[in-house]
Amino acid sequence: MGILNVTPDSFSDGGVYFCDSSANIAGAIDAAATMVADGAAIIDIGGESTRPGAAPVSVEQELQRVLPVVEALASRLDVVLSVDTSSAAVMTAAASAGAGMINDVRALRRDGALAAAAATELPICLMHMQAEPATMQASPRYTDVVAEVGAFLQQRINRCEQAGISRERLLLDPGFGFGKTLQHNLELFQALPQLAQQHLPLLVGVSRKSMIGQLLDCSVAERTNGSVVLALLAAQALHRQSGCLLRVHDVKETVQALKLWQATRSLEEN
Repeated sequence: MGILNVTPDSFSDGGVYFCDSSANIAGAIDAAATMVADGAAIIDIGGESTRPGAAPVSVEQELQRVLPVVEALASRLDVVLSVDTSSAAVMTAAASAGAGMINDVRALRRDGALAAAAATELPICLMHMQAEPATMQASPRYTDVVAEVGAFLQQRINRCEQAGISRERLLLDPGFGFGKTLQHNLELFQALPQLAQQHLPLLVGVSRKSMIGQLLDCSVAERTNGSVVLALLAAQALHRQSGCLLRVHDVKETVQALKLWQATRSLEEN
């Protein structure tokens, strides 16, 4: 899954593809096309920054940012378009415009989101987040982060099923960096196989995140190597489970690493 932020303030590439003009939409289209050529199976389009400290945007703003890009990409690229949103209206409009997946960091907890997502009949990714982006990194606390994240995700699975959303439509995301300290993130990463015991695909999103910066003492621009290594480790941890979706900024580099791993693994299996 390649990341395409169309916001002015995302932590890694904020403003690069902020779609307030036709020129920027063209840039977003080119970026998506490059990611597909590099091996992305899904393009994840986000119109609301969820970086630590980010302020919420209005539904109208999010629609203005996201819909033109979804419409343009749906008519040009043969790829699944995911919309990174928590808003019911955006889910509905994006599905009508050609989106093929919903990726919600709030796990369908906003008003109307559960019903809207159910009505789209699209696959849905449910993510764990403690608090809201504006406050989530203020003081995250858990007694047992793995158990609590797992219990939350199971609760949201149950709620989805009650709303008529079948398990076959669901993916799960432990939410690295969303209301977690470095230690919490490391414990969750180590527990990926345990979190996959709910027999649903896991989305792993650690690309360029602060946990890499903290461990390697590097800036956002210097986190490609760390991002690729963690993506590869996640794939290795989950390859015998129900599936793994890697959400990344650096598609080409990640795909190359996966190809090398798969080639060496096939030799071992033969």
